[in-house]
Amino acid sequence: MAHGHGGGGGGGGFFQEDEILGKAYDARLMRRLLRYVRPYAGTVAVSLVLLLLLSVTQVVPPIIAKEIIDQAITPVVEGLLPAGDGLARLGLLGALYLAVLVASSVLRYGQALLTAIVGQRAMYDLRLELFRHLQFLPLAFFDRNPVGRLMTRITNDIDALIDLVSRGVVSIFGDVFVLLAVIVAMLALDWRLALVTLLSMPILIGLTAYFRGMMRDSFRAIRIRLARVNAYLNETLSGMAVVQLFTREPETFRRFDGLNDDLYRANQGAVRAMSTFHPSVNFTRSLTSAGLFLAGGWWILQGEMTIGTLLAFWQLVEQFFRPVLDLAEKYNILQAAMASSERVFRLLDAPRTIADPAHPVELRHVRGEVRFENVSFAYNEGDWVLRDVDFTISAGESVAIVGATGAGKTSIISLISRFYDVQRGRILLDGVDIRDLRQRDLRRHIGVVLQDPFIFAGTIASNIRLNDETIGDDRVRAAAQFVNADKFIDRLPGGYETVVTERGSMLSVGQKQLLAFARAIAFNPEILLVLDEATSSVDTETEHLIQDALAKLMRGRTSIIIAHRLSTIQNVDRIVVLHKGRVVETGTHRELLAERGVYHRLYELQYRAHQTV
Repeated sequence: MAHGHGGGGGGGGFFQEDEILGKAYDARLMRRLLRYVRPYAGTVAVSLVLLLLLSVTQVVPPIIAKEIIDQAITPVVEGLLPAGDGLARLGLLGALYLAVLVASSVLRYGQALLTAIVGQRAMYDLRLELFRHLQFLPLAFFDRNPVGRLMTRITNDIDALIDLVSRGVVSIFGDVFVLLAVIVAMLALDWRLALVTLLSMPILIGLTAYFRGMMRDSFRAIRIRLARVNAYLNETLSGMAVVQLFTREPETFRRFDGLNDDLYRANQGAVRAMSTFHPSVNFTRSLTSAGLFLAGGWWILQGEMTIGTLLAFWQLVEQFFRPVLDLAEKYNILQAAMASSERVFRLLDAPRTIADPAHPVELRHVRGEVRFENVSFAYNEGDWVLRDVDFTISAGESVAIVGATGAGKTSIISLISRFYDVQRGRILLDGVDIRDLRQRDLRRHIGVVLQDPFIFAGTIASNIRLNDETIGDDRVRAAAQFVNADKFIDRLPGGYETVVTERGSMLSVGQKQLLAFARAIAFNPEILLVLDEATSSVDTETEHLIQDALAKLMRGRTSIIIAHRLSTIQNVDRIVVLHKGRVVETGTHRELLAERGVYHRLYELQYRAHQTV
């Protein structure tokens, strides 16, 4: 359908949605996200057990290193143990050290694999739910929301959530486990050095709070400016032909340069935050290490502590500060995921305003009678496109709907297909209000041929059957032959298996139109809706093929043709004339010309324009 009509209604709303910033942590959103993880609770539980074991293997090596120094090396150096015994102890403890490192690697691999699987599966489910929901949203939603941003929800935003599930949340648990394990190990080894280490905690808490504030502001600034750059790029690249035609390249570049500079400056804030946080944490770690060596050295000289204990603490300090340094990455992942989840869930919460009835009427056989009863319709509230439209099309009758641009012709087809619901009146199919039918049941009886038919990437055959495997190759060929499409298909290098690109760029306008006719015949609908003729921009031979195909399609079907070129509809059973959203005349071509009303005026204008050309 042509969707330009209602586009002004709310396009800006979705752009604002692109700038949703979110909190670093939102419990409401996290609960919704966990719904998708819950089916894999068993895998998550195993992953957490592995994470707990992994945190233990992180603190065991420093303890083994202490024993190597205190039990194998120092006694030999001091002459308290024979060299052979020292080597035996060293070999045993070295083997244990190596075994713990191997176990740590295996646990890390298993844990990373499981969390990645959970993240991918959970977001696979969410992506499916999102796409399923999008398929059933009304066309009014797509009128308001650009396709590029909807694609971003299913791709980039879901990727941000995968990062959260597989790297962010689990890694935060891992960091907490490691931190607790390190503190327990420190207290077990020597409570005095543990206290020296823990003196750095207030400094770390202060640095973390300061960093969070800086990163939150920087993150918001980056998200807003990145959304602006993406929107501008999408618009400019889509309209590059116009930019070049009007030689607006310099001005377009200047505007992009300004947006790019804003993004660059916003990123500088994030760089400043990171360049402040990391050196500050590393400096605090160095101060802590210096404090440990001073205090530990004093107690060693006093004979109150072993060298191995000091070495173990020196290694444990590395483990103690690593989770704090990881905070920067985790905070960014968490904040990006919260913003992405809010955008994704807002899309999932978009209402299905065109819904199937709770108790649908079953139409076992469709004759094809279409009746409009006092129908009034507006895309935007109060801006009526159709006003009190009232007419009946009998089963098997061919009717053309004509009128000036903006008269409401295209809306008639959109309403019969129930892409939109009427605000007043009702539309009946064989005497049944179409709102009482399932959308699927209604639309399978309707064939629509658009002025600019949509061609999907795939083969010629797949574009005719639209991936409906019940339509076999013989039926595809028969449909193509029926509407004269076989003549050009047989000339293609691969025939029906010729691969066409998205939107059918390799096909002419006339060839795409014939494919659309073949598609309509393959699905064999009782009601045929044709939106405009596409013969104005094709050669004479193709125009003849299209007109012949159209005549064949209309035979024995209720046919509604939205016409701009009045010369092509003179043989229909009846013509309905719309003017400013109202039915003003109805009759045959001859009858309407004799009335010398709106239809006569339209015909005269087109005839004179044709004569002038």
